[in-house]
Amino acid sequence: MTFVLRKLGFYAVALWAALTLNFLIPRLMPGNPVDQLVSKLAQKGQVTPATREAIELLLGANTSAPLWEQYVDYLRQLAQGDLGVSVTYFPAPVTQVIGQTLPWTIGLIGISTVISFVLGVGLGTLAGWKRGSWLDNLVPVTTMFQSVPYFWLALILLYLLGSVWMVFPLNGGYDVYTTQIGWNLPFVGSVIYYGTLPAITIVISSVGGWMVGMRNMMVSTLSEDYILTAEAKGIAPGRIMRTYAARNAILPSVSGFAISLGFVVAGSLVTEAVFSYPGVGSALLSAVNSNDYALMQGIFLVITISVLGANLLVDLLYSVIDPRTRARS
Repeated sequence: MTFVLRKLGFYAVALWAALTLNFLIPRLMPGNPVDQLVSKLAQKGQVTPATREAIELLLGANTSAPLWEQYVDYLRQLAQGDLGVSVTYFPAPVTQVIGQTLPWTIGLIGISTVISFVLGVGLGTLAGWKRGSWLDNLVPVTTMFQSVPYFWLALILLYLLGSVWMVFPLNGGYDVYTTQIGWNLPFVGSVIYYGTLPAITIVISSVGGWMVGMRNMMVSTLSEDYILTAEAKGIAPGRIMRTYAARNAILPSVSGFAISLGFVVAGSLVTEAVFSYPGVGSALLSAVNSNDYALMQGIFLVITISVLGANLLVDLLYSVIDPRTRARS
């Protein structure tokens, strides 16, 4: 219980620090969302000071108030669950924008991250267990894909599989012409079809890191004395690989996987930009370009909570997998 309370206290402080940075960083950028919206309205007619004040109240961006007062208002709105109104998608509230884009990102980036982790850890386990095999010699090839610039790999696959051979569509998240959004078979099939190429790109570019990390940990673990003892007892090689070696070798990968899952909600800005995918990354890019404080803060808040939550769960899970960490903490 002391260990859990200590962890909860640490993450509570980390959350407060992240929320404070979330408030400050957008305000350090030049311009503000009120000016953006006023300039749009000015194209249709004169904007009076009263109109500007009403826009500030609507957006919750009272830039004329002292910074500490804005900070207090920001925390009060967070406590009420009010993330404000988006300038980019005006007059839609930020919660609605995030709610519409988050499922797309989780569906694509989340599933791709899980697939690459499982595939990389599985291949890394076999490569470390059978050193010198063809699979072990394949490791440098996988790291080559990891070192290639991601946007370049995405563009190459998009050109080959989307333009030359036309196996997959070039952009979008689903077929907007022939399918209707909803939990129906044509729409689900269209989403899977349109998301396959971005998912393949993510898996190819990330599986090498998991594979190399797991392979190296397996090699290190196999040199431990308890592995030699298990072999001397005549335990089946498959059981030694899974229960004795892989279980201990996977611990560092679990921490990295947790961080990756936390950043899933941030999306892959490059992926969504290259494939014109309607996820959180695209919404964040639009918010930055429009100085949309509310939307940026809302997306950063979701990312912060996701990363801290994932790390907290892994810290607790790590203490169950490896009780030694609980004693050291």
